[in-house]
Amino acid sequence: MSFVDPSLANLGSRIDLRKATILLVEPNNQAMDVLASIFLGFGATHCLKATSFEEAQQAVHGAPVDLIACEATLQPDQPDGYEFVSWLRRSGLEPNAFAPVLLLSSHTSSRNVSRARDCGAHFMVTKPLAPAVLLQRIVWIAQHNRTFVSCDVYTGPDRRFQNLGPPDGVGRRHNDLPAEVGAVAGANMDQDEIDSLLTPKKVVR
Repeated sequence: MSFVDPSLANLGSRIDLRKATILLVEPNNQAMDVLASIFLGFGATHCLKATSFEEAQQAVHGAPVDLIACEATLQPDQPDGYEFVSWLRRSGLEPNAFAPVLLLSSHTSSRNVSRARDCGAHFMVTKPLAPAVLLQRIVWIAQHNRTFVSCDVYTGPDRRFQNLGPPDGVGRRHNDLPAEVGAVAGANMDQDEIDSLLTPKKVVR
């Protein structure tokens, strides 16, 4: 597998995208070229492209897809990426209604992250895209087979997955500390030292 960034090799060795069908939904031609180049660097050889909600609908009606990367903001005055994912989850299309979805956005406020979660996306990824982060999320999806939930107000992957943490070897951030507790770095504090830390101190102004 060929990579844009050699540092991605350890992650990329866990998945093989050469036979995967990936749907890219992006209204901006330049951004689409960047997105397609990133997936080409991951080894993907079959990418479908859509530039609007309607084209994305046509694409998922036409062929099974293994992964969808969708811009959250699509054409003006048309349904956006959040609405596409929500529609997809309730479409009844087999198997595409269950396809993993990455929503891409340069506006990742807590409100938009919540919208992404609640529409049925697996993850929201911040733009400008970092290939390492994008690949990490794909590996995370591949290693966590999240149960799908369907009820009156939500259809999509189980939103309680945060309690499980990331798969082994996939951190939330590049500088995460390992989960294992290491050896003691120094002597234990005695009770007097502990008490002194808990004693209220007068604040000097």
